[in-house]
Amino acid sequence: MASRAVIARRIFGRGGLGVAGARAMSTGWWGGVEPAAKDPILGVTEAFLADPSPNKVNVGVGAYRDDDGKPVVLECVREAERRISGNLNMEYLPMGGSIRMIEETLKLAYGENSELIKDKRIAAVQALSGTGACRLFADFQKRFLPDSQIYIPVPTWSNHHNIWRDAHVPQRTFHYYHPESKGLDFAGLMDDVKNAPNGSFFLLHACAHNPTGVDPSEEQWREISYQFKVKNHFAFFDMAYQGFASGDPERDAKAIRIFLEDGHLIGCAQSYAKNMGLYGQRVGCLSVLCEDEMQAVAVKSQLQQIARPMYSNPPVHGALIVSIILNDPDLKNLWLKEVKGMADRIIGMRTALRENLESLGSSLSWEHITNQIGMFCYSGLTPEQVDHLTNEFHIYMTRNGRISMAGVTTGNVGYLANAIHEVTKSS
Repeated sequence: MASRAVIARRIFGRGGLGVAGARAMSTGWWGGVEPAAKDPILGVTEAFLADPSPNKVNVGVGAYRDDDGKPVVLECVREAERRISGNLNMEYLPMGGSIRMIEETLKLAYGENSELIKDKRIAAVQALSGTGACRLFADFQKRFLPDSQIYIPVPTWSNHHNIWRDAHVPQRTFHYYHPESKGLDFAGLMDDVKNAPNGSFFLLHACAHNPTGVDPSEEQWREISYQFKVKNHFAFFDMAYQGFASGDPERDAKAIRIFLEDGHLIGCAQSYAKNMGLYGQRVGCLSVLCEDEMQAVAVKSQLQQIARPMYSNPPVHGALIVSIILNDPDLKNLWLKEVKGMADRIIGMRTALRENLESLGSSLSWEHITNQIGMFCYSGLTPEQVDHLTNEFHIYMTRNGRISMAGVTTGNVGYLANAIHEVTKSS
């Protein structure tokens, strides 16, 4: 059999590969690459799919399911797709994305009749869902304020750390969740806000905090906003669940509106993955509120320049769906009805899970299940208890005890409650 060197000469000519090429041929191009650690969230689904048990339950994935545990496509989305099919082209969007989609998206975050929108003070671009919006902002932050850092709540969605890490922005943390009360550590949060250097960046969840489901009250948001003003901090809101948390997009945007009322300049990441069920379409928006229109033009141009070598142009199909729904009064009303239906089902499953646990005679308090809001319930289960649930009951969730309430149905809520009761009895 011919040697690797002979094969290389046949492929690349008598001159060979040189020193670097010879080294690569002798060791393998990617011999030094180690397997990446499994994503803590996506790995749960992989394990669930590999489990042959007929009783298995997946409450790890952050995707909405109906009461039969099936994925859902909203009727307003189906109608928008019917209008798109065969009628619209699939040409490249501009680097900044769909102007119509962005206009309607800004109204959801900043208000239907916002003067900030009318004054053109908001630099906004279409992004690859909320993840892409966060990453664009992180790169923008690093490029124009290279010595800055970002304060991230403990805990937060695990990918937040990855995003700012890969953008090379130093990270600090601030207190958010109080394990004993399973609620907000407001005193710790406020201390960290006060003690952070003036002009610090903070990542805030606008509503339905992931993974805890714990949100500040309106009064607490006002106190946070006031202290941000005192310290001249910059708030970057990740709003992945507008409408999906309470069923009311206006209510879910309240934190942002409070900051706007107080005169803050903010950044905002928006996503249609959850509230329109457009998970795979990757439709989102990044917006940055600026001092004036001229500054907004400059900021938008720089955001587009960051996007250009990264993905060049955002995808068009999902943006068309969002544009059609939000620009048609009937379809928008249908969407509002459907998103409220999803939120109400989640709220109902919270009540059912708590009632089932209490009816089993659990000596623990489960009030936090119904006090929290949004897709996720931070159950208070330990990693060992989660492992017990998986190994003994074939129930899958992340090891921090986060339960995706979207995976809870009338058919499995009793089984889930009984399993949780069994692994927590000794507590």
